[in-house]
Amino acid sequence: MRLMSVSIFLLLMWALLVSLSLTQGAVVLSLSDIWSVWQQGTLTEHFVLWNHRLPRMIIATLVGMSLALSGCMVQSVVRNPLASPDILGVTSAAALAVVGLLIYWPDANVHWIPFAALIGGFSAAGLLLLLTTKRLAEPSHLALIGLALGALFSAIVDYLLSKYPLEINGAMLWMTGSVWGRNWSHLPLILPWLMVLVPGAIYLCYRLDVLSLGQEKAASLGLKVTHLQVVTLLMAIALASVSVSVCGAIAFVGLVAPHIARFLMGGRHFPVIIIAMLLGAIILLAADIFARAIAPPLEFPAGIFVAMIGAPYFIFLITRYKHW
Repeated sequence: MRLMSVSIFLLLMWALLVSLSLTQGAVVLSLSDIWSVWQQGTLTEHFVLWNHRLPRMIIATLVGMSLALSGCMVQSVVRNPLASPDILGVTSAAALAVVGLLIYWPDANVHWIPFAALIGGFSAAGLLLLLTTKRLAEPSHLALIGLALGALFSAIVDYLLSKYPLEINGAMLWMTGSVWGRNWSHLPLILPWLMVLVPGAIYLCYRLDVLSLGQEKAASLGLKVTHLQVVTLLMAIALASVSVSVCGAIAFVGLVAPHIARFLMGGRHFPVIIIAMLLGAIILLAADIFARAIAPPLEFPAGIFVAMIGAPYFIFLITRYKHW
């Protein structure tokens, strides 16, 4: 009952943001304009709505859901509410791989970008596991070393941008995280992944509930702990990497959304995943609306406004957990 009531509230909030996303910007449209644009709208209104705002709204929603689900899965495996793909350096590595592709192979087909992001994300995860001596047994080690790796990957990106200044414009969009310019061609880059990985995550919910009891107890109940951890991490890294390939390195969605969802719904993974995905969609969509409505026709990267919310929230969380 609680899941239904919270979901309905968040869906209504998302619907409100959808209406704002479709109406606000350099060209202001009313809801009546949107309703009648197919019959009597001008060419400008039709272009703005169909080719620009509608795909942008859908992409922001899907990427927000993907990052939130990725954060849920990472936090479930490492059993640390401070963990997320960006905190562990996965998104920075994926962004580095994409920026490298854009610089060294600028004519590459857009469909190669997700593969580059996946290579970067999985490489970061492998390096992270190699550097943590106790692997998944010490969640704080993962987070701390992940922060260091993220800083290293960001430094490499800064070096590449300094060395290749002519390619800086396109690459900078990936580093700040932006939904600007996203169109229907970007939808196939993320939608198939979500169609496969969301049901997969829901299927793992019961096993993740058992894992939350502790590794020893979960193993005594017949759960293959290591196998579950590896599969869950692989799914989380894939979700985060594909999100980066579409919108760049948008930080803190994977941290904030799961934490709020867990506060609202408790410890069971199924309701937490559902609410976290809705919250992720709301956070990124709201940030994108604010980014283009604050000073039209100028548009700022949505990742900037997400970080303005997420960074203070992360500091707040650090002060609450003693092992830090």
